[in-house]
Amino acid sequence: MPAKNSTHSTHTAQETFREETTANAYRPLTESLREWAGTRGHQRAFTFVEYPGPDSPGVHRTLTWQRLYQRAQAVAAGLRETARPGDRAALMLPQGLDYVTAFLGCLYARVIAVPLFSPDLPGHEGRLAAVLDDCEAAVVLSDTATAGLVREFGAAHGMAADVTVLAVDQLPVPEELPAHEPAPEADEIAYLQYTSGSTRLPAGVMISHGNVAANAEQAIAAFDADADRTTCVGWLPLFHDMGLVLSVAAPVSCGFPSVLMDPVAFLERPVRWLKLLGGYRGTVSAAPNFAFDYAASRVSAEEAADLRLDRVRTLINGSEPVRTGTIDRFLAAFGDTGLPPEAHCPSYGLAEATVFVSADPLTELPHAVTCDRDALTHGRIVPPPADDPEAATELVACGVPAGQEIAIADPDTGAALPEGSVGEIRLRGPNIGLGYWKRPEQSAETFGSPLAGGSGAWLRTGDLGALHEGQLLVTGRLKDLIIVDGRNHYPQDVEETVQAAVAAVRRDRLAAFDAGDGRVVVVAEHRREVDPTPELRAAATETARAQVSVGHGVRLARLLLVEPGAVPRTSSGKVSRSACRAQYLAGAFAGVEGANA
Repeated sequence: MPAKNSTHSTHTAQETFREETTANAYRPLTESLREWAGTRGHQRAFTFVEYPGPDSPGVHRTLTWQRLYQRAQAVAAGLRETARPGDRAALMLPQGLDYVTAFLGCLYARVIAVPLFSPDLPGHEGRLAAVLDDCEAAVVLSDTATAGLVREFGAAHGMAADVTVLAVDQLPVPEELPAHEPAPEADEIAYLQYTSGSTRLPAGVMISHGNVAANAEQAIAAFDADADRTTCVGWLPLFHDMGLVLSVAAPVSCGFPSVLMDPVAFLERPVRWLKLLGGYRGTVSAAPNFAFDYAASRVSAEEAADLRLDRVRTLINGSEPVRTGTIDRFLAAFGDTGLPPEAHCPSYGLAEATVFVSADPLTELPHAVTCDRDALTHGRIVPPPADDPEAATELVACGVPAGQEIAIADPDTGAALPEGSVGEIRLRGPNIGLGYWKRPEQSAETFGSPLAGGSGAWLRTGDLGALHEGQLLVTGRLKDLIIVDGRNHYPQDVEETVQAAVAAVRRDRLAAFDAGDGRVVVVAEHRREVDPTPELRAAATETARAQVSVGHGVRLARLLLVEPGAVPRTSSGKVSRSACRAQYLAGAFAGVEGANA
């Protein structure tokens, strides 16, 4: 079993990290929590809201800062009896307060946390087993209700028999809490953030104590958060990078309260999230683009009439491409609730940068850059012809970098590109992870690449984008890019065209990809209430082909309407185009009527 900080990271990345953290004050989350326990001990820290029934107003359970610190120390004490510093602890328990204390307890014990999920999350058993095998966990942190499922899952998937399963809700608080303990080093690994696998198999990003502290501070500064006037409200899963940093790390770093709910509770009734947003001062929340569309479509006018969202400070829209139509629909649905239009905040981030990279300034309305569609396919951001509205497309501005540097580079040569040119987004700063766990070659390629003719390590994000008037425009994933006759087409643009033209398609439940030889295929889930007759399929294909041809200048080879739930998604809910393409090429959709149309 590898020892702590063994050479899984790239030397270049760690050298860069040390240089940057030397110039910046480093305050680990462990010291922040200890301070709030002493100065704000009886104030509310974390609240978890459960919904035992469909009409339940919510049952609130709260930990004060003092109690949170005590529970984290209880977990740390339990870990010290079963694991050594540098060992891995897999977090396999439901969303809730125990998840928070489990994560923080790992930081105090200097055991590397691996944020995962309960084995009963449907459809992700294979991913969970693969991550457990990769991280070589010495201990699993669970709770009383879930520990049995963990043991059953482990036995069925080859987990070592000597792996201890600790129920964190049963661990006693030590009679004497430590008066002081040495802080972890800034470049010591705090946790492994496994990527969602949207374009490849999951890999564990090594996030250091310095990385997470820096990214929490960057988010706090970007959103002007304050302990006395900010509350975080979140439903994103805590095993997701955005959920963990915004709902746990930033509140602990700054000392403001955090209110959590289960993702399933949001999906069942999205109005629950909106009610919580209006129930606290200065609320900050984050969600992927689809969630804003989902809320706008699923919250009735009667429910919206009872909402008061004037206390909302920031709604961070990230994790997937931000669409102007989504912003417009959300503001139209909830504009009468007092929601400030400038609260909607397009942003950009990724696990390799801990999570948060850039965001729209708080004082500005979200805005898009209108550019020439044809020029965009050739990698240039230029205004469209004034006399040809069909030539225009929009890219939502994702703001300015937060305490880090952004460069746009040619993906092949690494040469820096000027403003207005589309290339690979590259980053550097104190929040950039140390590399991938046990993948030195991939780490060197991704985390240790210099710009051509320059020095120092830059993170290769694998995302395409451009800088325009100082703001970041994100155009898509490099590996998802569809190239036809030498022109670049972004799958999310094709998907938007199809779902806007074909009423039978479920919004944000479709994948466009190149099936080889320039054949563009779209696999789309049909709406649940739709009967996909042969006539409907034929009409949908004809409509989609016409609109894709007009809007993108390419021929749509196939539109496959599949059952709801058939398009593969990652554990964080994003459509996995690579998995969908692989299934298509393997013949998984061959039985779909019209698949050979």
